[in-house]
Amino acid sequence: MFVRFWITILILPALLVIGGAARAGTTACADVTFQGSSFTICQYDTRKVRMIRTYLYGENGKPYGTFKRLETAIKAQDETLLFAMNGGMYHDDRSAVGLYIENGRELQSLNTNKGPGNFHMLPNGLFVIWQENGSWGAHILTANDYKNKMAKDVVAYATQSGPMLVIDGKLHPKFRMSSTSNNIRNGVGVKGDIVYFAISNERVNFHTFASLFKDHLKVNNALYLDGVVSKMYAPELGRHDKGRLMGPMIAVTREGGCDE
Repeated sequence: MFVRFWITILILPALLVIGGAARAGTTACADVTFQGSSFTICQYDTRKVRMIRTYLYGENGKPYGTFKRLETAIKAQDETLLFAMNGGMYHDDRSAVGLYIENGRELQSLNTNKGPGNFHMLPNGLFVIWQENGSWGAHILTANDYKNKMAKDVVAYATQSGPMLVIDGKLHPKFRMSSTSNNIRNGVGVKGDIVYFAISNERVNFHTFASLFKDHLKVNNALYLDGVVSKMYAPELGRHDKGRLMGPMIAVTREGGCDE
């Protein structure tokens, strides 16, 4: 029997953390400077937004690939796209490398194989959206914890990527402050009801990027989504990144076109 260990959610105020200080407000996204590098952070309270979901394939069976196509599809469902980000590593055909669940359907199975590259820098992990009895929330956990502890029947959306950035309040053991492997990077962290999405606006190493989540955002668990192809859609900042076609995406929506 799987343990439903995340269902009781810690109630936290919706605060945007800017430059180390927490400010109350309605703005979801802001640029911050951390350890001398620039980042954009967007945060969403799962009690207030319509839903955070994973997206990959459109009605034609082909990957969306771009924020514009995703925005059009969501608008056709009478919802507004508030935010989107590439949401996990993918193959040449843009199918997910690891576990991928959309609307309760598992389209790719859990990947616990050893291998080269960032995805296989173990432990890797998952960003999960659960739904149960009219409630929903977000969680991040390692692949092993998902396999051994997760109540699979309530998982509505999930994407696997790697490596984990922060694991139970500690940085991934393979990260080194002196690393010269620098890239544009994006990831996600969860603290109570608040989901934090972050992207670096300049090249940084894993240690700096993970420390943003651990020391600045104070999250206990965070997941690396990708590098090089990292992109963000944040209309409140006038941001609509373009470039290489994407595989899985994570998006935040609200019903219709009215304010939250």
